[in-house]
Amino acid sequence: MSISQTRCPWVDLSKPDYVNYHDTEWGVPVHDERLLFEFLILEAFQAGLSWYTILKRRETFRQAFDGFDPQKVARYDEQKVLALLTNPGIIRNRAKVLAAVNNARRFLEVQEEFGKFDAYIWGFIDNRPLVNVFRTLEELPAQTDLSRTISRELARRGFTFVGPTIIYAHMQATGMVNDHTVDCYRRQEILSLASAPLQAS
Repeated sequence: MSISQTRCPWVDLSKPDYVNYHDTEWGVPVHDERLLFEFLILEAFQAGLSWYTILKRRETFRQAFDGFDPQKVARYDEQKVLALLTNPGIIRNRAKVLAAVNNARRFLEVQEEFGKFDAYIWGFIDNRPLVNVFRTLEELPAQTDLSRTISRELARRGFTFVGPTIIYAHMQATGMVNDHTVDCYRRQEILSLASAPLQAS
């Protein structure tokens, strides 16, 4: 993509991997189970940190967590947890590592109940991306009523590190909501991917 194109104001143009993430992934509707799980785990690790801190370690996270296969992560024992906590390529936070293992197990439970996690999480918006009309970075919310609802429901199911801010970031990353600013070239490209997008309130 041309560096001269207008992008969302949060994109640091001096970081090619950040630009690439914005240009190819952020806001694109995700229905792949493994990728939904990956974002759920990475957003949890982001808590208290910047997304770029996680993004630049993403490949190491992917290797450390067996390609973000929820069935494999769900089987992690204390020995595996300790091994992860010695891995300098990830965020070595015991609570977050344990949350990843726990959430893998809860993820599998949701799959068992709904057939797919995708069916469950996208069911909150009737399978149609919400579209916001934001012009400035300041307008983007950290959380919404819907992210608070989803957060409560996930917590009720036993998920951890799924606060409303983490969940809203997950919604943005997986295209449940299109928060590209109105002047960003990716906004319209992503709109064209979705049929009959639902206007967000």
